[in-house]
Amino acid sequence: MKIGIVCYPTFGGSGVLATELGMALSAKGHEIHFIAYQQPVRLNFHPNIYYHEVTVPTYPLFDFPPYETALASTMVNVIQNNGLDLLHVHYAIPHASAAYFAREILKKQGKDIPFITTLHGTDITLVGKDQTYAPVVSFSINESDAITAVSNSLREETYRSFEIEKDIHVIPNFVDIQRFHQTDKEHFKKMLAPNDERILVHVSNFRKVKRVEDVVRVFELVHERMPSKLLMIGDGPERQHIEELCRTLRVCNDIRFLGKQEHISEIFSISDLFILPSLTESFGLSALEAMACGIPVISTNTGGLPEINVQGKTGYLSDVGDVHDMAEKAVYILENDDRLQQFKDAAILHARNFEKQRIIPLYEQLYDKVILDYSKKKAAVI
Repeated sequence: MKIGIVCYPTFGGSGVLATELGMALSAKGHEIHFIAYQQPVRLNFHPNIYYHEVTVPTYPLFDFPPYETALASTMVNVIQNNGLDLLHVHYAIPHASAAYFAREILKKQGKDIPFITTLHGTDITLVGKDQTYAPVVSFSINESDAITAVSNSLREETYRSFEIEKDIHVIPNFVDIQRFHQTDKEHFKKMLAPNDERILVHVSNFRKVKRVEDVVRVFELVHERMPSKLLMIGDGPERQHIEELCRTLRVCNDIRFLGKQEHISEIFSISDLFILPSLTESFGLSALEAMACGIPVISTNTGGLPEINVQGKTGYLSDVGDVHDMAEKAVYILENDDRLQQFKDAAILHARNFEKQRIIPLYEQLYDKVILDYSKKKAAVI
């Protein structure tokens, strides 16, 4: 198949999943065309992978350049010149509406193509609910030839928030076990924790929804009970505030801000516990990648997190904002070597349920069905 994948190219979960999916499909012989405003951060070269940049001209007339229009035009161009069979757009805004626009343009030119929309989270739970966008979000989702969501929680939230007339297929995020697994980085760990301190880790884009302040407050409570270090991976609007909080709480000497990291599996390999106190998470891909590297997870019980973090087995779930409960459970896991190892082993075992070899065929089956159904529909009209 020749498949166009439209995504945000950043470190966020939707862009990561879309990129990993495209690379996995290319390795199976499919021709993949990425369409984005810059090259996705995890995209590696492969003979079956092509990248098409969306260029948005600037004119004095526009305060905000019309990206959606430029995106739709690029889609049309890529489909025409490369004979694509299918478009798969990740994140509803503005990708689904742009795909609909592109499809309608192509129909006028005698070329037709189905598109699939994958919902990832804040496109539904946050941005999509804004009345500025809601009518377009509902329309473009319903016009999709198939809809997928990365968790049952997100599926139900979409039905509650929008008048969706079609089935939403749940295909969970996946993890590449070949990339995310335990490796021996003991020398690296000794550099960061020379006195065998426990290492806690957090990964996010440092937005308010991630409640990064709670990570630091959990760490402060754990730090009072045992020697420990905290690694903060990522960057974003809350970073300056969090760094100031660390100084206020007098724990900054044991916290390292590592910024955005592409090869985080090596950092995971030296870590003992992953903290994810988000207000909402449609899935929690970073937690799954941590688990695959043998890190138990302390997370909130919101959104899709209970679908991947098994209470009392791979870690623990707490109410949003309950930093004392999170800290107590963190200490319980970390204070005993044998107990910590049991949680680590369980995390690895559970993560294998989401390895990409299990999930990629689900997308391939959906692609085949959508293309077949679309061909039948066109034939019936003729």
